[in-house]
Amino acid sequence: MQHFTGITQVVVAAAAEDKTGERLPILPLWGELIFGIIAFAILYWVVAKKVVPNLEKAYADRTAAIEGGMQQAEEAQQQAQAALEQYQEQLAEARAEAARIREEAREQGAAIVVEMRSHAQTEATRITEAAHKQIEAERQQAVVSLRSEVGRLSTDLASRIVGESLEDEVRQRGIVDRFLAELESGQVQPEKVGEGS
Repeated sequence: MQHFTGITQVVVAAAAEDKTGERLPILPLWGELIFGIIAFAILYWVVAKKVVPNLEKAYADRTAAIEGGMQQAEEAQQQAQAALEQYQEQLAEARAEAARIREEAREQGAAIVVEMRSHAQTEATRITEAAHKQIEAERQQAVVSLRSEVGRLSTDLASRIVGESLEDEVRQRGIVDRFLAELESGQVQPEKVGEGS
């Protein structure tokens, strides 16, 4: 405060010494000083009422935008994290489903193999039985054919040995059938030629 009173005294002393009537350039006129104070007050009022609120509003909007952007970024990050967790859950479910499907396919493949083996075994058994039946039928046919041929040959031979005709078919068949039946039952023993008396 002493400094301010010292400057005031210097200005007052300088004004008293000025005898020419000219004013010092640093001291304004009272009218200019009052006009400057009024203009400054008006300017201050305009800045305080119009500019500062707009600046504060712009600052608040900018702060809100930054905070909102940060909040949106955090929400987006949380949503991304939730989406990632959901994706990982779906991926785990898909892997479990794929493993289940592979296991089912493996089981179905094994069942198909067993079924095909069973079917092949059944088919092989059927073919074998059919072959056995066919072989048996052919054997029976061969036996019948052989019997008739053996009967014919034996009657021809017996006719030559006996010297009389044994061509009577009914008799021939009866003799041959009786002989073969005795042979099959074991009642007739083959005799070697040249043994006897």
